[in-house]
Amino acid sequence: MNILIAGNPDSVRNYQAALAAAGFQSVCAPDALSSSGWDGLLLPGGGDIDPAFFHQPVQGSLHIDRTLDLKQFRLLDSFVKAEKPVLGICKGLQLINVYFGGTLIQHLPTAASHEYLNGDQFHQTWTARGSFLEALYGSSFITNSAHHQGAGKLGIGLRVIQETADFVPEAIIHTTLPVIALQWHPERLCLSYARAGAADGLKLFTYWHSQLKQRSTHA
Repeated sequence: MNILIAGNPDSVRNYQAALAAAGFQSVCAPDALSSSGWDGLLLPGGGDIDPAFFHQPVQGSLHIDRTLDLKQFRLLDSFVKAEKPVLGICKGLQLINVYFGGTLIQHLPTAASHEYLNGDQFHQTWTARGSFLEALYGSSFITNSAHHQGAGKLGIGLRVIQETADFVPEAIIHTTLPVIALQWHPERLCLSYARAGAADGLKLFTYWHSQLKQRSTHA
């Protein structure tokens, strides 16, 4: 399974290590033009999306890289139109929500309990009954957190399957397309980053690998 990572090459090492541990091969190539030749797309974490993409002025967004945003939206569009699997992580969730017509809260009222503070924060989350996350981790589990923004209005076709006590969406899926998005960072909850009492992030990547392999078998 060959995965295209659409991010900055100097900041995706943890994603590549987690993907490799789950049986994937991956290349970071944000300048790729389409989904051709790839089995899946990973949209990694990073700075904030230019709020012009969801028709708002800057009201708390930080570290905006519009050039990268455009590349990521172009690749997301190509994979969605080809109905190929997409996994979004942190900024990746936000890109997916905006792509499908949703909005973002540019600075959460409860950002102090979610944002990166000399490291990830950790909090309890709750999963939707019958979701794949419930099957992997149970109805409630601890994840890491390193974001100050969150999904606002949900995009068309998306459904929240995990949230925090303050109702910030922690995972969303598309109801008909193979699109999964997490606000937390499974790549920093596995291998040398594994943390007792928190979710095992490798389970997520292994699950995704099984889903892609199943799709490949039935293609």
